[in-house]
Amino acid sequence: MVKTDEKSLEQEQSPTFDLNSYLKEHKILVETALDRSLPLEKPEKIYEAMRYSLLAGGKRLRPILCLATCKLMGGTLAMAMPTACGLEMIHTMSLIHDDLPAMDNDDYRRGKLTNHKVYGEDIAILAGDGLLAYAFEYVATATKDVPASRLIQVVARLGRTVGAAGLVGGQVLDLESEGKTDITPETLSFIHTHKTGALLETSVVSGAILAGACEEDIAKLSKYAQDIGLAFQIVDDILDITATDEQLGKTAGKDLQAQKATYPSLWGLEKSQEQAQKLIDDAIAQLQSYGEKAEPLRAIAKFIVTRNH
Repeated sequence: MVKTDEKSLEQEQSPTFDLNSYLKEHKILVETALDRSLPLEKPEKIYEAMRYSLLAGGKRLRPILCLATCKLMGGTLAMAMPTACGLEMIHTMSLIHDDLPAMDNDDYRRGKLTNHKVYGEDIAILAGDGLLAYAFEYVATATKDVPASRLIQVVARLGRTVGAAGLVGGQVLDLESEGKTDITPETLSFIHTHKTGALLETSVVSGAILAGACEEDIAKLSKYAQDIGLAFQIVDDILDITATDEQLGKTAGKDLQAQKATYPSLWGLEKSQEQAQKLIDDAIAQLQSYGEKAEPLRAIAKFIVTRNH
């Protein structure tokens, strides 16, 4: 296991930036914080179910993006960690609910049985609800050394991101679009900008807000996040076709079985890959003024378009 602490990660990145080490070290910090954030209490069954999915692994990309942008804008990891944890709680809720029989009906997530397969549909729904509610409580009560005005902005943004104007709205349109053959690229973009991209954007922007970033910086980072969010979904659509169950940690080919509109189904694999790369190039261009300090965000953008899982 990589040994790391927050102080070592507060140092400036070296000119030869190692993304693998960066992600591994920050993932350890995030997972340690997540474990501490949600102790096992009574009734134990619901806390076990919440912890089962929250601590099931994954890339922890959203909390890491929050930490990275906070650091870029002059903040510290400590001031952003509660929000980073809250973002992962919200993301985990969305995965638990997305996997339910009434939604995508998946048996595996991150290489493990989905929550409802282990605890039943009733407890899985409640585990998602519990994580969503606790995310707001934790961000509001655990954040230290941040002005209240910034914290309120973050909490409000989290609420909008997860509601009908964001994740929920995207999921509704996604469900309504299943089986239809006339889905346009604009509709597909709306679905994924809201269902996937909104939480990624909030992850990036929240870190900047906590650190006191100005409107100009927030605008640049928002555009960066929107671009990597859409690229992330395009690559997900590609991997659903090209990757194995083992690589994905879930059932491959589910989009095709559900007759979902995807970017490869509209554009083909080659054009989809080209569009994802263009989005990543545009995202990286937003970071030009930050110089070497933005190398973690540049490297994460490149990782999104080259990943195979």
